[in-house]
Amino acid sequence: MYNTELFTESRCIHVGIDIGGPIGTPVKSIANGVVAFSGYNPADGDYGHTVIIHHLIQGQNLWVLYGHLDAASTENCTPGKEVSGGEIIAWFGAEDENGGWPSHLHFQLSYREPTTYDLPGVVTPSEREQALLDFPDPRLVLGPLY
Repeated sequence: MYNTELFTESRCIHVGIDIGGPIGTPVKSIANGVVAFSGYNPADGDYGHTVIIHHLIQGQNLWVLYGHLDAASTENCTPGKEVSGGEIIAWFGAEDENGGWPSHLHFQLSYREPTTYDLPGVVTPSEREQALLDFPDPRLVLGPLY
């Protein structure tokens, strides 16, 4: 699955969740928040077009990364834009714009404040312990998916 230069043999622990669906599937904000970052990660195997939204939930800062998005759908996701829970913020992108992946959404929570439109979505075993502290289980927000 991880067959580009971004992934070494030891970088194999996925810290988000991938949700499959057809190109153009709408992506909704999980709660009220503010777009923190929006950008394009161009490397083969990377996120492609990405949006990160900052939320304050029960007094806890939480950033949500939505990756592998359609380019045109992220044009209105400018930093500082307020979004409402349930609002469509983007759509699933095609392989030629989402890092070369079959159509899906990479959904990742972060307690760690990002500094750009990128977060490590896959870590090494030696980074696992810190990643578990920084990136909580997405099912805390999405519910029991499996």
